Amino acid sequence: MTAERTVPNPAGQPRDLGSSPVSVLPRRTGAAGFRFPAGRPAPRSGSPRRPDSPLPLLVADGAAALPGSLVLTGAPHQPLLTALLVAGALLLRPHPPRRLPGVLDDLPALCGRIAVVWLALAALVAAYAPPQALSARTLLLGFLLHAAAGCAGRGVVHRRRRTELLNRPRAALVVGPAATAHRVASAVLRHPRCGVRPVGIVADDPGGATALPVLTTSEEVRRAVVQNGVRDVLTVDPSVRASRGPLLRALAESGCAVWEVDPDVPSHAGPDRLAGFPCRPLESGSRRPRSAGKRVLDVTVSGALLLLLSPLLLTCAAVLRIISGPGVLFRQERVGKDGRPFTLLKFRTHRPADEHESATRWSVADERRMPWFCRFLRRTSLDELLQLWNVFRGDMSLVGPRPERPYFVAQFSQAHPGYAARHRVPAGITGLAQIHGLRGDTSIEDRARFDNAYIDDWSLWQDVCILLRTAVALVRPTGS
Repeated sequence: MTAERTVPNPAGQPRDLGSSPVSVLPRRTGAAGFRFPAGRPAPRSGSPRRPDSPLPLLVADGAAALPGSLVLTGAPHQPLLTALLVAGALLLRPHPPRRLPGVLDDLPALCGRIAVVWLALAALVAAYAPPQALSARTLLLGFLLHAAAGCAGRGVVHRRRRTELLNRPRAALVVGPAATAHRVASAVLRHPRCGVRPVGIVADDPGGATALPVLTTSEEVRRAVVQNGVRDVLTVDPSVRASRGPLLRALAESGCAVWEVDPDVPSHAGPDRLAGFPCRPLESGSRRPRSAGKRVLDVTVSGALLLLLSPLLLTCAAVLRIISGPGVLFRQERVGKDGRPFTLLKFRTHRPADEHESATRWSVADERRMPWFCRFLRRTSLDELLQLWNVFRGDMSLVGPRPERPYFVAQFSQAHPGYAARHRVPAGITGLAQIHGLRGDTSIEDRARFDNAYIDDWSLWQDVCILLRTAVALVRPTGS
């Protein structure tokens, strides 16, 4: 099946995708004019404390190392070796991947981690005290005792958590079209072992009678959150992130965990399930932790490149001044993180007729009337180098979704579910979509999918890989 595309008309701009614009996610301070209290009172029935605290598992994993250390009795420096075992067990503790994990779910990772700890301990003893090296029998017995104690401890923690959630489930709101939300809520209510109890449906239209109240206004949602002690939010439609972005952000800021539930054919694989539905946690753009490493990478690389490339930038500016006259810099408003506009810098390779054409014309990549040097700048992407200054200032990042003009953001957000969700992070000079060939007049749907995949799977190493692949791609430029 051919991916949906935005096809330019003869005038060079995309076909009209709708007359009523849809704005991107607003700033946190303007989240639909409301903010839920972070310390809201518990409902009269009593709200459970957060059962997913890591402290019980930390205590269980640390205590599990003590039975294993019994095999070290009589060994020199036994207290030190026991302390190393406990420290290793705590440092290598994996986060539970499931909403309600069990001992069998944890068993492979738990045994692998304990084996690594004991092998590291044996290597350390052999290196610094060869005469007291641990025998294979000691290692095997210590591993078995440690693993058995770890399984027992985690089993107690998981059982207690399941019992607590069964007796006092977490109140939840289901957000999405009324019919789909009601179907998901009913299924979750039929499976109380999930530990989630839907208390209301958030929809634009009631859509008929439902067993749960349908909340259509922000005041009704606020009242339901406070009265029921809502701790989970289940979104059941991909368009919810765009249409209900401010609401989801406000709920996330108040301490709710936001989950995306797939009610139909699974569109993503993962270890989490809710009443049989695949689900995954969503990070609101405002709650996603800003990586200090990412900002350090941006400032370091952009600053170094601005210094190294300054002769090239000055040469390009001088040639443009001679060929095209005054005004070698091109400034244009683009949409960045949380829908905030900023001024993007480029070398001017085209002179639009007026500001309206600059803001609404889709692409001039095939403009034959361009001077040869301007075509060269576009083919080699040298016209984009000034955006390093945007990165250095903090308007953009080196890696992220490419920023677009407000006119097209409004259209694409309406036509392509998930497009507005790209604005959860700062815009970038390059990104996952670009290294997959999605530049210029290519599928907007594909771009949004790759950009959201980059955000969901973000890591600093992924940024480095994208930058390296972009550098390689510049050797065989295709233009913008």
